[in-house]
Amino acid sequence: MSTDLLASWLAQETSVKARLERGVGPGVARPEQVAGLNGLQQMQAMLNGDLPYASIARTLDFLLLEVSPGQALFQGTPGAAHLNPMGTVHGGWYATLLDSALGCAVHTLMPVGRAYTTAELSVNVVRSIGPKVLRVRATGTVVHCGKQLATAEARLVGPDGTLYAHATTTCLVFELKTGLNKTTT
Repeated sequence: MSTDLLASWLAQETSVKARLERGVGPGVARPEQVAGLNGLQQMQAMLNGDLPYASIARTLDFLLLEVSPGQALFQGTPGAAHLNPMGTVHGGWYATLLDSALGCAVHTLMPVGRAYTTAELSVNVVRSIGPKVLRVRATGTVVHCGKQLATAEARLVGPDGTLYAHATTTCLVFELKTGLNKTTT
C-alpha cells in the first residue's frame, strides 16, 4: 500500500514542481504583488507560480503541495545534504519543514492587511528518518486564529503512515504596514 501512495506523492510533486518551474521562481513577493490579497489568495498564487515561493524550500528540498483555509501540506525529500554526523536527518530539517507547514496554514487565514510571525515553535522528533525514507509530508492545521494570536499543529509522516515528528506553534498576528495604504498629496 505505501508504494502506491508514494507513487501518488511523487506524481503530485512532479506536477507542482512543473507549475513552479514555469512560474516566477523563488524569492520574495513585492508589496504591490500581494496588495489586496488575503493570505489564502497569496498562497494559491504562489502555488500557481504567480508569486515567488520561499527560497528555503529549494535549499532544503521541500515544497508546498496544497493549501486550503487553515491547512497547508508540504512534501520533503530527505537527502545526504540534510544528515547529521550520526547519519540521520538533522532535527533542523524536521523543524524547518514543520515550521513551514504551520506558518503557511496560519497564513491562509490572514485577512487583507494582516500578517503573522512565529513567536514559539515546539518540535517533537519521535523517530529518525533513515536512508530508506524517500519522502515525508508535513501537514499543518490551524487550531485557533484570532486578532492577536494564532496557534497551529503539524505532523510529519511517511507514505506508510509512520509518524516522524509533530509540532505546535504560536504566532503573533499584526497589522501589515505597507506604503501602499498611504495617500499622496
